[in-house]
Amino acid sequence: RDPWVRRLVDLECFLLSGLPAADTVAPEMAFMFGERTNSVVDYPLGGSGAIVQALVRGLEKWGGQLRLNAHVEQILVENGRAVGVRLRSGEAIAANIVISNATLWDTYTHLLKPGDLPDAHRQSQLETPAVDSFMHLHLGIRAEGLAGLTGHHVVVQDAIAHDDLAAPGHTCMISIPSVWDTSLAPPGHHVVHAYTLEPYDGWQRDADYETRKRERAEPLYRALERVIPDVRDRLVLELIGTPLTHARYLRRHRGTYGPAIAAGQGLFPSTHTPIRHLYRVGDSTLPGIGVPAVAASGILCANTLVAPSDMAALLKELA
Repeated sequence: RDPWVRRLVDLECFLLSGLPAADTVAPEMAFMFGERTNSVVDYPLGGSGAIVQALVRGLEKWGGQLRLNAHVEQILVENGRAVGVRLRSGEAIAANIVISNATLWDTYTHLLKPGDLPDAHRQSQLETPAVDSFMHLHLGIRAEGLAGLTGHHVVVQDAIAHDDLAAPGHTCMISIPSVWDTSLAPPGHHVVHAYTLEPYDGWQRDADYETRKRERAEPLYRALERVIPDVRDRLVLELIGTPLTHARYLRRHRGTYGPAIAAGQGLFPSTHTPIRHLYRVGDSTLPGIGVPAVAASGILCANTLVAPSDMAALLKELA
């Protein structure tokens, strides 16, 4: 019944699902609060790129091949069955199974032709609500005098006056990974990433774009000043990202954080699609957003494609 505790519960859920507690499914809540019983920070040396490289090593170990700069233009479908992909270069790659890690909106709008899917299914999927996009600050700062700095922070601004955690600039997330891994920044410096939700609508690269970027980045600076009061005086590098940046570099529909499917108001799409041999993985197929959902959905998809006996044998071998 305590309002502060209820808002804390809302915040914990929001940080993973992008929704308050009332709209977050129970497994996500259990995950967030279960973490608090053993709250330690595990950070990969080398940053998130080290995780990527580990996955690449695993892929290549089992005979897989990773191709970079190979933008997929279209998933090829024949007689209701996925048969491969066509790259932007025009090259066609045949495949017995195609797995899309693009969002459901991008998969169904850009990678497939409208006629590849049943109309009712396509329309219902494209109507899935989406969480807003982001404003980003990527900074390089001088580190002198910050010996006690910690790496993860969440700043809720105007907590008394504003109840909406999703309001632009209200809830700001801050990560300073060089606290744990000094190789991520030059000696005597830190790297900082701060971000907050921001609607995609209204953004365009026009004459006012740079001015608006700076205006919309101000809440992030105010949040950072709660952690590092003189952060602006320490700047050696500043990169501001907008929803347009997020959409461009992450190739996400409207730069979205992911689906906003409220508990009790819909089910997350499964890894299956109406097209034979076409599967989907990623954060629009499983509750949760980002790496946890992508990893879990990939495991579920793998289990779908491999016989249980084969999976058991592989686990025994790896053990």
